[in-house]
Amino acid sequence: MEIKTIMKNVSDFFNEHVAPVHKITSVEVSEQDGWKLTVEVIEEKEYMKKYAKDEMVGVYDVYLNQEKEVTTFKRRSIRYRSAMNQEA
Repeated sequence: MEIKTIMKNVSDFFNEHVAPVHKITSVEVSEQDGWKLTVEVIEEKEYMKKYAKDEMVGVYDVYLNQEKEVTTFKRRSIRYRSAMNQEA
């Protein structure tokens, strides 16, 4: 299934270059003939645990080309894991 391949490629990319994926919350066809995903990752997990702080969740927009390769990613926001998600 194509979406499974896309999600695996994004997870592999984030595991190698950013941080392990916590959740992939959306997968949609992009206007630029590719794919757009919204990905959540736990930011600096060990640092937050060391200082007994709530974990921070980074929300990223990720774009893939038609070959299902990550071409662009950008952190859209960061929030405490216990905070309510503000997306509508």
